[in-house]
Amino acid sequence: MVAETSRNSLKIVVVGHVDHGKSTIVGRLIHATGALPEAKFAAIQAMSAKRGMPFEWAFLMDALQAERDQGITIDTTQIHFKTDARDYVLIDAPGHKEFLKNMVTGAASADAAILVVDGHDGIQEQTRRHAYLLHILGIRRVVALVNKMDLVDYAERRFVEVRQELLAYLGAIGLAAADVAVVPVSGRNGDLIAAPSPKMGWYTGPTLLAALDAIPQPVAELDLPLRLPIQDVYKLDARRIIAGRIEAGRLHVGDTLLFSPSSKTARVASIESWNTSGAEITAGAGKSIGITLDEQIFVERGQVASHLETAPILSNVFRARIFWLGHQPLRSGARYRLKFMTNDVEARVEKIERVIDTADLSSKPTEAVERNAVAEIVLRARAVLALDEFTTSPRTGRFVLVEDYTIVGGGIISMEGYPDQRVRGSVKSTNLTPVEDRVLLADRWRFNGHRSGIMWFTGYSGSGKSTMAMELERILFSKGFQVAVLDGDNIRHGLNADLGFSPEDRVQNIRRVGEVAALMARSGTIVITAFISPYLADRERVRAAHRELFHEIHIATPLEVCEARDVKGLYRKARAGEIADFTGVSAPYEPPPSPELVIDGSKETIADSLARLVAYVERVFAIDEQTLEPPYSI
Repeated sequence: MVAETSRNSLKIVVVGHVDHGKSTIVGRLIHATGALPEAKFAAIQAMSAKRGMPFEWAFLMDALQAERDQGITIDTTQIHFKTDARDYVLIDAPGHKEFLKNMVTGAASADAAILVVDGHDGIQEQTRRHAYLLHILGIRRVVALVNKMDLVDYAERRFVEVRQELLAYLGAIGLAAADVAVVPVSGRNGDLIAAPSPKMGWYTGPTLLAALDAIPQPVAELDLPLRLPIQDVYKLDARRIIAGRIEAGRLHVGDTLLFSPSSKTARVASIESWNTSGAEITAGAGKSIGITLDEQIFVERGQVASHLETAPILSNVFRARIFWLGHQPLRSGARYRLKFMTNDVEARVEKIERVIDTADLSSKPTEAVERNAVAEIVLRARAVLALDEFTTSPRTGRFVLVEDYTIVGGGIISMEGYPDQRVRGSVKSTNLTPVEDRVLLADRWRFNGHRSGIMWFTGYSGSGKSTMAMELERILFSKGFQVAVLDGDNIRHGLNADLGFSPEDRVQNIRRVGEVAALMARSGTIVITAFISPYLADRERVRAAHRELFHEIHIATPLEVCEARDVKGLYRKARAGEIADFTGVSAPYEPPPSPELVIDGSKETIADSLARLVAYVERVFAIDEQTLEPPYSI
């Protein structure tokens, strides 16, 4: 016999349209597994009799008086039961549209779902909405119940109709047929809840209980990469105790931890816990602990501890699938408090990509998301955050948005199209000694007769970056400037031939180009770079490293104009799926918020644009002798 402490456990949320029989199903299920005490059974009997109605199984779950009076579930209720296979926690969630927040709260912690559909009424608006929210929350295992089969005379034909419609919808939102079991039941009469029903001899599949037992056990949180969000830091005696709850994975005394986003590391010296006897040497997911480190590094609330080899993503921007619960619409440009794990930062809605119609799964671009709608958006935080994608770490890949101390939305994190901003180009070599240049940059400027710097052209493919860069180089050279061009395609034939176009490779591409451009600029050359460079963080990293040399030029030709030109045929291939991660089609472009110069190729001729560029160079790169007097440094 399996020891009680080693039994598996599964959390199941019960969802569906209002009045389709969810609470009745749960009541039947609890009774069938022997989890309903006789005293509770008698109380429900008395309660039903008092109201002059047949035995009402839903009263087991509908604990609030308002629910009993109105016949709807308002809050989520949890109840435990067990089978021979494992333990279960059932979460009964409300079906009514006005209590969608409660449904989401209940479903957020579930491993699988029971989706209840009225066999007589069929799939309704809220059925689709709940199913789509399960999809957003990453719940992939579903037992769909076609309930109230007694109201359709247990007809096989009606069951088949509802099942086909249900499977078609679930398949359209990404649920594999193998992950969905569809069972005909009668909650009122108990048919196919725990035993076969002679009234539905035509059905040869599992009962509800058997279908639940067949759901594979999810990956244990202990087996996921370590995530310890820092709750607080306490000073106790001479020790600094870093406290938090381990959300995933496990740690041991002696482990080297990486704290993100600071990227500082230290070893675990001890594990401190409350109400325990003796020193602990290991702790796992679900445990609230304190740790001390072998060295005093600065750690604060909101940081996340992990192991070095399984670090979280660093980014200040991410995509999100969100359900909106605010009474006021979510709008592009609006700012909210972003809360996840122990972090609380301001975030701006950079873009609303689309709103999903859960009825037919159509989508449309919009500038606002109304209450109870589902949308895909881009959020940009004011600080770099330690993030996990929901698909890889469900507990740390969720967030909520708060306005005026009220939760107005929640969703899951996706980094699709965006790179990990953790700097991978750190110095690995040792015994390095920087060598000072014997020629001052000021002397190079005097010799050349002009300043040097980096003119960073950024914009969509086809915006005119390369054309203008090459022509600007020719004009400036004819005027006596020391000038050179670094073009994206040319660089990828040589220096960066080993890089592709994934978000991570794009980051490395721009990092290398930024370093080369800086070396050339410090040799006295005006360097014109022509790169899409789609990520704001990459361009800002180059600017921060070489601020006095960096000039950002946004070639702001609109995407539709660039695509209409399609000089290289790249947009056509991207739309056909032949090119992955193509900026503007399947990958994002983040325009600069405050470039030094903006050129719109759709509103002015190339000659006019070049005249503005030349005028900028002659004005900004002119020598001012006062700035060249010693001591001079760049």
